[in-house]
Amino acid sequence: MTRRLPLLAAATALALGLATCQPANEAPSPASGESAGETSAADSDVAAKVAAYAEVPLTADLSHLAAGDREAIRLLLDAGAIMDALFWEQVYSDKDLLLAGIDDPATRRFIEINYGPWDRLDGDAPFIDGVGPRPPGARFYPPDMDKAEFEAADLPGKDGLYTLVRRNDAGKLVVVPYHVQWADELGKAADLLRQAAEVASDEGFRTYLRLRADALVSGDYQPSDMAWMAMKTSPIDVVIGPIESYQDALFGTKTAFEAFVLVRDIEWSERLSRFAAHLPALQRGLPVDEAYKSERPGSDADLNAYDAIYYGGDANSGAKTIAINLPNDEQVQLAMGSRRLQLKNTMRAKFDKILVPISDELIADDQQQHITFDAFFENVMFHEVAHGLGIKNTLDGKGTVREALTDLTSAYEEGKADILGLYMIGALGDMGELDKQKRMDNYVTFLAGIFRSVRFGASSAHGKANMVAFNWLQREGAFSRDPATGAYRVDYDKMEAAVDSLSAKILTLQGDGDYDGAQALLDEMGVIGPDLQADLDRVEAAGIPVDIVFKQGPSVLGL
Repeated sequence: MTRRLPLLAAATALALGLATCQPANEAPSPASGESAGETSAADSDVAAKVAAYAEVPLTADLSHLAAGDREAIRLLLDAGAIMDALFWEQVYSDKDLLLAGIDDPATRRFIEINYGPWDRLDGDAPFIDGVGPRPPGARFYPPDMDKAEFEAADLPGKDGLYTLVRRNDAGKLVVVPYHVQWADELGKAADLLRQAAEVASDEGFRTYLRLRADALVSGDYQPSDMAWMAMKTSPIDVVIGPIESYQDALFGTKTAFEAFVLVRDIEWSERLSRFAAHLPALQRGLPVDEAYKSERPGSDADLNAYDAIYYGGDANSGAKTIAINLPNDEQVQLAMGSRRLQLKNTMRAKFDKILVPISDELIADDQQQHITFDAFFENVMFHEVAHGLGIKNTLDGKGTVREALTDLTSAYEEGKADILGLYMIGALGDMGELDKQKRMDNYVTFLAGIFRSVRFGASSAHGKANMVAFNWLQREGAFSRDPATGAYRVDYDKMEAAVDSLSAKILTLQGDGDYDGAQALLDEMGVIGPDLQADLDRVEAAGIPVDIVFKQGPSVLGL
C-alpha cells in the first residue's frame, strides 16, 4: 500500500481533472468555491445508498481455539487496522480531514464504505461536490504524471509491486519503496505479527507470521508466500500486506494494503481437500491448443473453507470478496500452486440476502430450483482454483501475461477464472468427482451470479470480466431472455459449448500477450446493454441489497 512522502499535503480530493493546478505531489482540492462538505445529491439519496448495503456481523465460533490462538487473533486484528489506515493513504489521502468537513451521518458512512468520495459500485462516480473523477493511478503516482512520462523515465523499480512513484524537489520522478515510505507503521504491524507468532499454536503458522513480519519491513514477500503455501494445519489464518493491484487502473501493477483474519472450518475444508490433486489433469484437458496449456500448475495446493472475522483495507472497500486465491507471485504458483480460501460465512450472507432475491426477479420460474447454495459455493470455489490453470508466461517472449496485458491483466485473469471454473465443474463431473446431474444448478446459479456481480458496474476488473462472459454466452445461445417477462433461461447443451469457446478465446489472448485483441474484446463485450440495464433497474426497484458491509472487531467476537 502506498504511503505519503512527508512533503505530501493532506487534501480533500484526488481528482486528475484538477491535477495541473496543483503542486507536484499534492492531492487536488475540490473546485473553487465548493466545499468538500457539500454532498452532490440530497442527503436522503446518500442515505438510500447506505441502506442498500446489508449489514452482517462477522462472527465465528472461537470456543474450540486454544487460548494462544485467541490472543493471536486479537493481535492480528490490531495489525489489520494498520493495513486499513495505510490503504486510505494509497487511495485517497487524509481520511480524518475529509470526514471533518462532512456533517451528514449518512455521507460520512458512505465515505467510510467506499474509502473516499467515489462510489465504488457506481463506476467510481463522485458523490461529493467539487470532487473530480477518481484518478486511475490512485495515489501510487504523481497526479500530474501521464503514461508517456512514466514509460520514458529510467527508474529502476518503477514497475515494482511495492513501490510508489513520486516527484523530488526538482520535479523529477523518483521511486520510494513502501517499506521506506511507511517504515514506522509497517514496523508496528511487524511487531504485532511477531507477538502473534509467540502465542499461536501451529508451528507452520508461527513460521509464516515471522517471515511475513520480515517482509513488511524489507519489501521481500516471496519467502513468506512460500511459508504460507507450506502451512497446512493452522486453525487460524491471516492474509496481510500489499497484495492485489486492482486499485492501480493506470498500469495494473501497484499493490494495495489489506488484511483478512480467518478461522478455519475443518469440516467443510475436508470436503474440499481432494480437488487440488486434479489440477495437472484439468490443465491437460483445457479446451485450447496444446501450446496454451504447456505449463504445469503445482499440485501442492489446497482448498479450505473459513469463517472471516475481519476485513481491512482493500479487502473491505466496496464490494466484499467471498473467496481468496493467493499468492499472486507467478514463481510461487508454478513451484507450489496456490491456496484457495472460501469465506463461507460471507458467501452465505451474499447468497441469502442478494443472490436468491435477484434470482426471484430474473430467473425463469421453472429454473429457480437450480439456484442452490452448494452450486454457488462450488462456482466460487472453482473460480479461485481456476486462477492456477492456464498460462502465466506468453508464448513469444513478451514476458508474463501480467507484463504483456498491463492494465487489462486483472479483467482477463478474473474472466479466465470465471469461465474455467465452469469448465472444471464439467470436467470433474466427467471424472466422477462431482454429481453430473447437478451441473445445471451450477449453470443457472452462475448466470444469476453475473446479475449480482455486474451491479458493481462494468468499470471494475470483475465487472468487465462478467460482462464479457454474459455477452459471449448470450451470443452463443447459452441462455435466452423472454422479451415479454425479462426472465432468463439457460440452455444446457449450448452453455457447455460456449464455456469451451470462451475459455479458448481468453487463454489464447493471454498466451499471445495480445493487448490489442484483449482491448478489442473488452470494447465489444465488456459493456452493459439496454436490456440488461433495464433488468438491473428492476432489481434496484425491488430494493435488493447491492452488497454487504460488516460489523466487526473484538467486541463482536467477544474478545
